[in-house]
Amino acid sequence: MGNHAFAAPAVGQQAPDFVAVDTSGAKHKLSDFAGKFVVLEWTNPGCPFVRKHYNSGNMPATQKAATAKGVVWLSVNSTERAASDYLQPAALDAWMKSQKASPTAVLMDEDGVIGQAYGARTTPHIFIIDPKGMLVYAGAIDSIASARPDDIKTATNYVSQALGEAVGGKPISAASTRPYGCSVKYKS
Repeated sequence: MGNHAFAAPAVGQQAPDFVAVDTSGAKHKLSDFAGKFVVLEWTNPGCPFVRKHYNSGNMPATQKAATAKGVVWLSVNSTERAASDYLQPAALDAWMKSQKASPTAVLMDEDGVIGQAYGARTTPHIFIIDPKGMLVYAGAIDSIASARPDDIKTATNYVSQALGEAVGGKPISAASTRPYGCSVKYKS
């Protein structure tokens, strides 16, 4: 696992560009989505915090609402291949489908290059990039740091709130929140 120091961009700074291959082998470059809002969601199905948001339908519903507004949603898996909860691309894709998830793509980042560029520390950890390529949100999916699905009902969904405000041309009221979840299993 290791202790990683990150030089992550802060909210208000340019989002680092990257190239990654998705679970079906297609290449995606962040700059290809210039002019659109982009959500980066760090995920790992082995994490109880991730399962809380997928098994309950919360993350798939948040994805669906975002993509319906023209937002690009990229789920990113930075779990190293040697980790006990690493899933091969086809298995990760099958898990996403079983959860009725609807990201634009699921990106494989087994070497952790993208995750470290953004300072992704947990699964889930969410980043929102505006159409000009600026980081406008970084943090948790919601306001209650637990693995209990029942907490979703009373939590504030920070990502839905931030997207609603940003897409509506308003300033984001909570642009930086504390992420919670399992640590990202980076390559040592």
